[in-house]
Amino acid sequence: MILLVVGALHWDVVVAASRLPRIDETLRGQSVDYRFGGKGGNQAVAAAQAGADVAFAGRVGGDAAGASMIATLQNAGVDVDAVQSGPGASGMSVAIETTDGAYGAVIVSGENLAFDLDQFAFAPGCKMIVLQNEMAPGLIQTLAQKAKAAGVTVMLNAAPAVGVAAADLANVDILVVNRVEGADVLGQPVGALTPKDTLLALQSIAPHATIILTLGGDGVMFATPGQPGTHCPAQRVAVQSTHGAGDMFVGTLAAALLRAAPLGDGVQAGQDAAARHISQIR
Repeated sequence: MILLVVGALHWDVVVAASRLPRIDETLRGQSVDYRFGGKGGNQAVAAAQAGADVAFAGRVGGDAAGASMIATLQNAGVDVDAVQSGPGASGMSVAIETTDGAYGAVIVSGENLAFDLDQFAFAPGCKMIVLQNEMAPGLIQTLAQKAKAAGVTVMLNAAPAVGVAAADLANVDILVVNRVEGADVLGQPVGALTPKDTLLALQSIAPHATIILTLGGDGVMFATPGQPGTHCPAQRVAVQSTHGAGDMFVGTLAAALLRAAPLGDGVQAGQDAAARHISQIR
């Protein structure tokens, strides 16, 4: 059974600093690192590490960053036959990691936005597709429709959530959001609703989807269609950096559900993987 991840690849420039700079401020940092990234790429690698048979579809530029990112996928055991290449620059991001483990980032999509649907087809044996929202507008809805027509389970990590509408959720089987993304999907200020009420509101606009709401250090709430929510507490670990933790959760969760693990077990596996990730010194 194949897990197909369709998403963005970003070459990450990660700067360590004591805090985020203020507007108009130049702040001295401690170090800089260059990393493979993009939500789609990270989730594909995480799923492969969790034992899934993973294929990736996306787009890079004809530059050194694109070649490096394809090599990273291949080294993780991910099938890259569906990765497209274009004449522009590969996607990139600039992230700042602070000493308390938090981060902020800006992405520049580059060739990710030129993903050509005419070159895309579901491989035989594909059972689940994982989508995010870092590629061209309208892609979520189109790919979800194609997946449902092919009998493929659709998992959407609505990240970033700006621009994701109720119509995009019509063919989604599993919706994964954090508390900020959940608020954005609902058009609510962050913190205006409790996690329980956020879950209920998401169920109302995506009644046929399993909803998974990640809450960072407060754990995860999840519910199958028409059922009340269940809370899974987070592990307590020494946080080195939260950068990429959500992607580790999503990829590991997808791998677990692909092998028919119960939802609660899949959520726990994702939590465990995310906890290991944020406690690593990188």
